[in-house]
Amino acid sequence: MVEQPRGPFFSLDGKVALVTGAGRGLGEAIAYRLAASGTKVGVFDLDGEKAADVARNCSGIALQGSVTNEEDIERALRYLQEQFGPPHIVVNNAGILGQVAPCWEVDAAEMRHVLDVNLMGTFLVCRAVLPGMLARQYGRIVNIASIAGKEGNSQLVPYSVSKAAVIALTKSIAKSVAGQGDVTINSISPALLETPMLEEMPAETAQSMLDKAPLGRAGTIEEVAALVHYLASNESSYTTGQCFDISGGRASY
Repeated sequence: MVEQPRGPFFSLDGKVALVTGAGRGLGEAIAYRLAASGTKVGVFDLDGEKAADVARNCSGIALQGSVTNEEDIERALRYLQEQFGPPHIVVNNAGILGQVAPCWEVDAAEMRHVLDVNLMGTFLVCRAVLPGMLARQYGRIVNIASIAGKEGNSQLVPYSVSKAAVIALTKSIAKSVAGQGDVTINSISPALLETPMLEEMPAETAQSMLDKAPLGRAGTIEEVAALVHYLASNESSYTTGQCFDISGGRASY
């Protein structure tokens, strides 16, 4: 017999979330979406003033620091637990675009810096929160990757490589914790979005990415936040180790 569904659906009442890079753009939209669904949000960002503004708007708390610094991560998690409790939901959104150039023009130090923020930052946060999630037998981690991590972009070498690694990291961690309670780890690979990062790209690079989307437009941060909402909810309990495209039809694999 089919069980009759009972709403409200995707409610996050009573949950605590940590969203990195939440001081602007996509991270800000994710923080607002989760807060509107009942979550108490820790707004983690390198820019403390921007984090404070977002936290004020969603009744959350500001957590200033760098995802590349283990002490900053530990301090943020400690303060989050003191104020709201340990995180049930973690969204690894912090990331940088890096140098826009062909491979032979990319500075080695720039390559390391992008990998440090986009990949190592995601790894360090996952490593910090997973023991607690496993002990409590519950957790939702959503890592923000990119379509560039699946297809590569000729002018975004550091970014593409880092986001491909985020997808692989997600799959690897998900398999390592599968079956140990209700703990899931998934990634999302957006295509071109209307974010501050878009403004950092040369116009020709952005247009070439836009031309590849069958829907013929950039995505919105609210559309991505809605997908994060589902993956952060109880209803996503049978979904783990996946990379979800939100690309206007550009990627279908």
